[in-house]
Amino acid sequence: MGLRITIVSPATQRENNGNWQTASRWAHFLGAAHAVTIAHDWCAGDPAPDLLIALHARRAAPALAAFKSVYSDRPAILVLTGTDLYRDIAVDASAQASLESASALVLLQPAGLAQLAPRLHAKAHIIFQSAPSLPALATESVITMIGHLREEKDPRTFIAAAHLVTAPALRLLHIGGALDPALGELAAETARTLPRYQWLGDQPHDAAREALRQSCAMVIASKMEGGANVIIEAVTSGVPVIASDISGNRGMLGEDYAGYFAVGDAAGLARKMDRIAQDEAFAALLRRQCAARARLFAPEAEQAALLQLVDNLCHRPQAKPTTEQESP
Repeated sequence: MGLRITIVSPATQRENNGNWQTASRWAHFLGAAHAVTIAHDWCAGDPAPDLLIALHARRAAPALAAFKSVYSDRPAILVLTGTDLYRDIAVDASAQASLESASALVLLQPAGLAQLAPRLHAKAHIIFQSAPSLPALATESVITMIGHLREEKDPRTFIAAAHLVTAPALRLLHIGGALDPALGELAAETARTLPRYQWLGDQPHDAAREALRQSCAMVIASKMEGGANVIIEAVTSGVPVIASDISGNRGMLGEDYAGYFAVGDAAGLARKMDRIAQDEAFAALLRRQCAARARLFAPEAEQAALLQLVDNLCHRPQAKPTTEQESP
């Protein structure tokens, strides 16, 4: 008989962000063997799962604390998804408490281990996220950035770079809802005045991925990332990535990846975009480097790693923690 598992996600389907995509995908993977519920919170008195999975150390901290206070003998997994790993756990007491109370910590790429105190490494597990492979359909010089408009994603740098690119045929497509109204106004004004730039606003996940695989490249300009789903979706669609040079992106793409630009460097990003549009040898290099990472992001690998971790926690609690997936 399977376990009762509750996944606490601070994001909902309506928000359509990376946390929700992780929660939804994990519910599907675990649902093959267990009874899984996705909830926005968990409080004492709610139906008691055999295992709690909490996404985000700070935002899910109340649920994790409540669960462990009532069921201290039941396991809880904390997934460190981005701003919690690269900001909150250094300054927020509730996020720090989550690290201590969780039975296991999941990081979405190996570079994140450097953010954890060495004493926490024994209960840390690396599980790369995944996406089904889709064939690339790039037919035009379109470069796409996908991510809701908020400061952590740094849409300003992408928009500033749009004014600096010189490749005549290059078009820039921006997908994401305006969580910050000022950034929405900036994107709307740029779309009105700069013909090569188009802002589509929020789009359903399937539509966003379809636009992505028709692109010749994808930009991720973020200031912090735990392990971006959009990188995985680009790589598994044969679309090369131009990425800000941050730990979370290096953990996904590798230390020697040729497509990095300095955080906030709009001119550097524009040069990368011009080069990928005009230099086929450079574009081919990025495609080869991304293709070499694709095996890490296979759905069957993520599902197997997740099921193994759940089985180890719930049935073999004395098992030595291991890295569930092969690190690059």
